[in-house]
Amino acid sequence: MSELAKLKPSIRLSITNPDSKSNSVFGRGIANLCRGVREKGSLNAAAKDMGMAYSKAWRIIKDTEEALGMQLLIREGAHGSQLTQNGSDLLDLYTAIEEKTTKEALELYQEMVG
Repeated sequence: MSELAKLKPSIRLSITNPDSKSNSVFGRGIANLCRGVREKGSLNAAAKDMGMAYSKAWRIIKDTEEALGMQLLIREGAHGSQLTQNGSDLLDLYTAIEEKTTKEALELYQEMVG
C-alpha cells in the first residue's frame, strides 16, 4: 500500500444545464477563463495567460453561455470585460464546490489507503 499512499485523487467538476442539448459545461477551463477576466479585467488578457487565442476563448465563452442559458461576461469592447453577477456567482459556487470535494476526496483516499 505504500506506493498508493504517494498518490492523490483528482476531482473533475462540471456544472451543466440539464435542459441543454449542448456538450458545453462550466468546468475547469471556463472557470480559469472567468478567474482571469475577474483578475485582469479582460478576456483577451485571460486567454493570453492561458496560452489560448482570443478567438478560441470567445468561442468557449459563447458556447458555454448558450448551453447554460445565461450570460457570463459583459463585454466592454476596447475597455475589456467583466463577469456578470451570474458569472461571478457561478464561479464562486464552482470554486467552493471544487475545493470542498477535492479536500473530502483527499481525506477519504488517505483514510482508505491507510
